[in-house]
Amino acid sequence: MNGVAEMRDLPLCVDLDGTLLRTDLFYESLLALLARKPFVLFLLPVWLLRGKAALKREIASRVDLDVATLPYNDQLITELAASSRRKRILCTASDSTLADKVAAHIGLFDLVLASDGQRNLSGPRKAAALVEHFGERGFDYAGNAAIDLHVWRHARRAWVINASDSLAAAAAKGCPVETHSAPSNGGLKSWLRAIRMHQWLKNLLVLVALLASHRFFDAGAVASTLSAFMAFSLCASGVYVLNDLFDLAADRQHPRKRMRPFAAGDIPLVAGMFAAPALTAAGIAIALLVGPMFALVLLVYFATTLAYSLRLKRVAMLDVVVLAGLYTIRIIGGAVAIGSVLSFWLLAFSMFTFLSLAMVKRYTELGVLLANSRSEASGRGYNVEDLPLIQSLGAASGYIAVLVLALYINSPESLALYHRPQVLWLLCPLLLYWMSRFWVIAHRGEMNDDPVVFAALDRISQAVLLLCGVIAMVAI
Repeated sequence: MNGVAEMRDLPLCVDLDGTLLRTDLFYESLLALLARKPFVLFLLPVWLLRGKAALKREIASRVDLDVATLPYNDQLITELAASSRRKRILCTASDSTLADKVAAHIGLFDLVLASDGQRNLSGPRKAAALVEHFGERGFDYAGNAAIDLHVWRHARRAWVINASDSLAAAAAKGCPVETHSAPSNGGLKSWLRAIRMHQWLKNLLVLVALLASHRFFDAGAVASTLSAFMAFSLCASGVYVLNDLFDLAADRQHPRKRMRPFAAGDIPLVAGMFAAPALTAAGIAIALLVGPMFALVLLVYFATTLAYSLRLKRVAMLDVVVLAGLYTIRIIGGAVAIGSVLSFWLLAFSMFTFLSLAMVKRYTELGVLLANSRSEASGRGYNVEDLPLIQSLGAASGYIAVLVLALYINSPESLALYHRPQVLWLLCPLLLYWMSRFWVIAHRGEMNDDPVVFAALDRISQAVLLLCGVIAMVAI
């Protein structure tokens, strides 16, 4: 009986990355550093020459992670809290600078063993350290990865956490498996959310040039437009993934964005670090098939979006102008893909329209913060006191867009393109109603985070779009 009690009282040693956490602190800290100082990327090989432990220490010493917002394995923490009779050891290959912060936040660990800038406490080194402290078979160990097999060979019992059945079977060859939990990461649904496939609706803007030039039945133009749509969509998905990786800290402080796959730990960060360039490269490859000029437009879009993700989104007002420009670039890309010339009127109309929608986006985000009794938007240059200003500027921009349309109707370009241009006047009250309704919905707090996607899925917006199409066809 005493022997059983002693075995239950053996120290429980717990891995950090992927086990206690649903993320990896090395990649968390690396991405946080690159988001602030992108050129540090060129120093990484220099630091790595001194070893992995030195690399981790260099990165950890330059970042300040908010460990309270990290995605934790709540079930494991509950089990640790219930094991109060045992010594609980946090044993990780992460740098001690970060591991100590996590241990202090959890408040359940008696000892922290971690990489110290000289020794990378991973695999065989971790096993040796635990045997040195507690003896052969003198501890239980909770881990989640194949490299933990080195430790389980010396442990009394294995806790296989957030891992596959095959890893549990491999661990059982080294010691009995006391508990096993299936992986909660990944899955098609999580990836579809990560690449924001629903956001591909925005890239239908490449159709504008095809419709404006009345080339609906030109097979070549239609094929080029569809290719342009796929190129923008893949490239945009790559940027969305990259943006989410760089914006982890801000997303975790947002009521809804904290559930995004990378912020919530549903997809490993390293998978996203491979997916982002792969998606972008696929989009550029398709763009080159469309034509070199279109590929150039897509590269401008990518560079602008990257600049937005790294820096420009933090600059108040400049961020919404850049967002409006990114929507307009899609329209330009569609025109370049089919060799069409865009008019001044269309570009002006789109810029003011999307500036208004970008303002709606910021207004909605600040409204959520106000409802949650917070004053500042994390990672943005706004606070809730800006709400009235954003509302007035956004509504004014939307009305200016309708004014541009009204001036276009009597222009020589309109008279040359439409048989009955006077019919186009019916568009003005429709768009005034739609824009006003949009801002009323935002003011009531009923708008989601992305007004363009909201408009694409909103039945009244769909009806307004259909009526606009009918009016345009009658005018033609």
